[in-house]
Amino acid sequence: MATSQLADIAAFEVRAARRDTEDIWTLDLEPSGDGFAFEPGQFTMLSALGAGEVPISISGDAANPATLVHTVRAVGFATRAICAARPGDVLTVRGPFGNGWPLDAAIGRDVVVVTGGIALAPLRAAILHLIANAERYGRLVLLHGGRTPDQLLYEDELEAWRERGLDVTTTVDSAGPEWLGHVGVVPKLVARATFDAERAIAFICGPEVMMRFAMTALERRGITPDRMYVSVERNMQCGIGQCGHCQLGPTLVCRDGPIYSADELGRWLAVREL
Repeated sequence: MATSQLADIAAFEVRAARRDTEDIWTLDLEPSGDGFAFEPGQFTMLSALGAGEVPISISGDAANPATLVHTVRAVGFATRAICAARPGDVLTVRGPFGNGWPLDAAIGRDVVVVTGGIALAPLRAAILHLIANAERYGRLVLLHGGRTPDQLLYEDELEAWRERGLDVTTTVDSAGPEWLGHVGVVPKLVARATFDAERAIAFICGPEVMMRFAMTALERRGITPDRMYVSVERNMQCGIGQCGHCQLGPTLVCRDGPIYSADELGRWLAVREL
């Protein structure tokens, strides 16, 4: 999909705002004019008036482009202003930018999704597509981790996804005695997950250290790097590959990513702090 130009900016009205965790909000946005189609995995440059803009992955359903959904963590001035928006407020949007998850390449394969924390948001659109078109894919597996049980994203949806056939396993870094699930980092779930490694494809998103360990665990199970895809995050300021702030190795994330095959990007993710 061709990216928008720098000047393509649209006003979207907040229709709903839901608090997912202590510092994460999901916003449903509707355009004042025409909306736009997008591919699961793409992002927009999102802004509250006067607060600057930030790159945020689109987490809505690509089959329903009339509603633009973003899940945002309040970590800085711009994202706090976005998370403070309430129904009736207006946010501005540029995009969509970047590439999407290779859903066509996954047809006929088991799909293993590995996410940590808010990184489930960039994969929500892909998960919705996979579930809605489950007959085109093999086994659908989600391995999702959070710091604590109350930091697991989309908790209500996880159960709904299970009921629709997604094999969901969650884990947390630490928990009290009331938590009866797994405790530990999410890459450790890979060893016990059920999928056919010879035909599986993996979609991974999370902190880079988590993604590195997840790729290693998946490769040990038999998924080759050319069948692993990761979504990476850098300081994207223009969205169209002009400012150079998001350079990662020989690529510009906003133009060439944010989704890469592990075969393509693995050597650069292996360099810490790059």
